[in-house]
Amino acid sequence: MATAATAVPSAPLKSQYEAHYDPTLILKHPEFKLLSDDAPELQDKNANIACAYNPAHEVHLMNKPRPKVGFGEAVVHVKATGICGSDVHFWKHGAIGPTMIVRDETGAGHESAGEIIEIGEGVKDLKVGDRVAIEAGVPCGQADCDPCRTGRYNACQRVVFFSTPPYHGTLTRFHAHPAAWLHKLPDNVSFEEGSLCEPLAVALAGLERAGTRLGDPVVICGAGPIGLVTLLAAHASGCTPIVITDLVASRLEFAKKLVPTVKTVEIQREWKPEDVAEKIKDAAGTGLKIALECTGFESSIRAAIYSLLFGGKVFVIGVGPTEQSYPFGYCSANEIDLQFQYRYANQYPKAIRLVSGGLINLKPLVTHRFPLEQAVKAFHVAADPKQGAIKVQITD
Repeated sequence: MATAATAVPSAPLKSQYEAHYDPTLILKHPEFKLLSDDAPELQDKNANIACAYNPAHEVHLMNKPRPKVGFGEAVVHVKATGICGSDVHFWKHGAIGPTMIVRDETGAGHESAGEIIEIGEGVKDLKVGDRVAIEAGVPCGQADCDPCRTGRYNACQRVVFFSTPPYHGTLTRFHAHPAAWLHKLPDNVSFEEGSLCEPLAVALAGLERAGTRLGDPVVICGAGPIGLVTLLAAHASGCTPIVITDLVASRLEFAKKLVPTVKTVEIQREWKPEDVAEKIKDAAGTGLKIALECTGFESSIRAAIYSLLFGGKVFVIGVGPTEQSYPFGYCSANEIDLQFQYRYANQYPKAIRLVSGGLINLKPLVTHRFPLEQAVKAFHVAADPKQGAIKVQITD
């Protein structure tokens, strides 16, 4: 998931969702408890087990109360959840930026899909048995919220984004969610593909806001999960040539399998950003207009800047440190635009259409699968670069 290093100021009034999904309602519930490896709840398919991280940088399973459906809600039996880089970051580092801080047990997961098992009053367009992708960011939708009113709801100050502290995530067996933010899956889209529509939404938002067009030559910096999804989306949108960079040769080999025509640049750590830029330009064989930066690292962003033609754009999708420095004089003299992304808005329906229509194949991205009861093991695999994991899926 793309998450901003800093957040907009908090609003004075809480939304209905902030109150309804108050995490203390779970943490103080008598059924809440952390689970040992031999806990009987792990064998009970009706138990609402979930995976969580905490301020001590521990990841473990917990038991939560089974949710009761509310007005306008549906209860989803979550069938597939991908582990995102931000999940691992919250576990390992306890925060993203100065405001998103793990202060208590916080449920992980926001790349999920599942089956509706209960419908609340007021829900008209969904029914029990429907297969849905869960859009994890629920904005307030209130009239006094400019982003919600103007359709840029990713900037809502009162958003409940599941798995971003303090809110519990969707890496759980049963999850109650506003029906308006559940997206029906066509029969030919699996639960795994539905869960991967979340990172695809990130990539689609980046391509849309970067203004990519048919035939645009682009460089994608970073061949991690977001970089690879961005590669699939850029290829489907007709960008050519496409260059992708990474420090890890195996990830570039994976990129070649996804899109055989992509040109790869394996970066050496001792190279300066200017050196990387020359390698990118050589690989492209033509001038580059757009860099889709999917790492958030300063050195990679600098290399992207130097790799572009006059008037080019560096669009930063990745998440990096709060403070960075860039070559202002070079950007100014070459009219290089530097643009950033905060999550996404209005992308899920498009993502589902692209997958259902066969334009984007997300299936090869899943390299490891674990049952929900082994979610802790799955986290360790996702965080270990030696495992070669691209996307770790947890199923139930």
